[in-house]
Amino acid sequence: MLIEPKILKGFRDFLPAAETERRRVRAVLEKTFEGFGFAPIDTPVLEYTEVLLGKGGGETDKQLYRFRDNGDRDVAMRFDLTVPFARFMAAHFHDLYLPFKRYHIAKVFRGENSQKGRYREFTQCDFDSVGTDCAGADFEILLLMRQSFVNLGIQNLRIHLSHRGVFNRALRRLGAENLCVDILRAVDKIKKTGEGEVRACLGALCGDAAAQTILDFIRAEETNARTLAKITRLAGGEDEDTRRLALILGWMRAMDIEASFFLDPSITRGLDYYTGIVYETFLTDLPGIGSVCSGGRYNDLASLYTKEKLPGVGSSIGLDRLLAALEELGQTAAGRRSPTQVLVFCTSENDFARYHEAARILREAGLNAEVYPEARKQANQFAFAEKKGIPLGLFVKPGAGENSLSLRDLRSRETVEALSPLQAAAEIKRRL
Repeated sequence: MLIEPKILKGFRDFLPAAETERRRVRAVLEKTFEGFGFAPIDTPVLEYTEVLLGKGGGETDKQLYRFRDNGDRDVAMRFDLTVPFARFMAAHFHDLYLPFKRYHIAKVFRGENSQKGRYREFTQCDFDSVGTDCAGADFEILLLMRQSFVNLGIQNLRIHLSHRGVFNRALRRLGAENLCVDILRAVDKIKKTGEGEVRACLGALCGDAAAQTILDFIRAEETNARTLAKITRLAGGEDEDTRRLALILGWMRAMDIEASFFLDPSITRGLDYYTGIVYETFLTDLPGIGSVCSGGRYNDLASLYTKEKLPGVGSSIGLDRLLAALEELGQTAAGRRSPTQVLVFCTSENDFARYHEAARILREAGLNAEVYPEARKQANQFAFAEKKGIPLGLFVKPGAGENSLSLRDLRSRETVEALSPLQAAAEIKRRL
């Protein structure tokens, strides 16, 4: 009986072209992260449920893939990379230096409704700095967010930022601090549901007058400076949090990058563990796709696992949503890209060792070369190269002469004859 080759809703297979593009984008991000001094780590997909439960809010808890394993342990699959990182820091604190800057690119799992650019199995690209609570660490994460997109060729972006501490202080002035979590989640949905629905929700929570004050607080002004002045006033005056925002905005002006950043008090982030600066990233050419990079400061998350004080700040790029955006913007790698740069044609099995010797020399020169595995008709081998997207073909002529290689450009149909292996490598690099 044949088994239907189906996959679960919200999960996907990736064909070579799509996976190659994913890896290209991932490589750009890894190089960018490491350029700022961030080091890679990894954690298990499966954690004890108690490690994950209650860390991202009630809605996230409902989306956990949770079950009992063969040892009857209560386990769940990670829903993000930040909570496992907090557990990681508590477990390995004495083996690490502080501040510890890490990046982690891996799959996470949430049992939510799938939609365009959003799946139940998806890849996050996280980068965090742990061990210091200072404006410099906050600013570096914002710089790294911006540079990651610039290195991917995306210039038209806007990073919206705010501060949970300032918002919480404004709620205390309204006597609504005990409703903080519900208010934060209502405000977090304003870009999706609109002001009218948020006003009604806030009115039901804390009354119409308080609802109006909250809506005034989250409304951005014409400039970042005016917005900062307004939220400072509504929060009861200047304090450490507003001074930090002012310092960060000043650094942005000094580096002439403030145009990429927008002080937006409506940004609250729905997850419970954020305590300070928070942010989301939007592509100005694709406003409908939503945030492609978000995060913030979380100074208390690791305290769930250790008595050590481990303040942290970080951000996360949703790789799947980013790839959907790059495709829509037409900024994916042009054409069908294959890892193979040159195919060594097989015209006689008697010369198979010579084909692989030529391929070995090309690989040592830094090229990706593969040998067709059997002496089939050249038409079949040409069709294989075309379908795989291989740009160049190499023929090894019979005989043992040094200049026995012939290079065929499969795109232009040009042929260069009588090449040595090193000459062939140089010509391949020139054409690529």
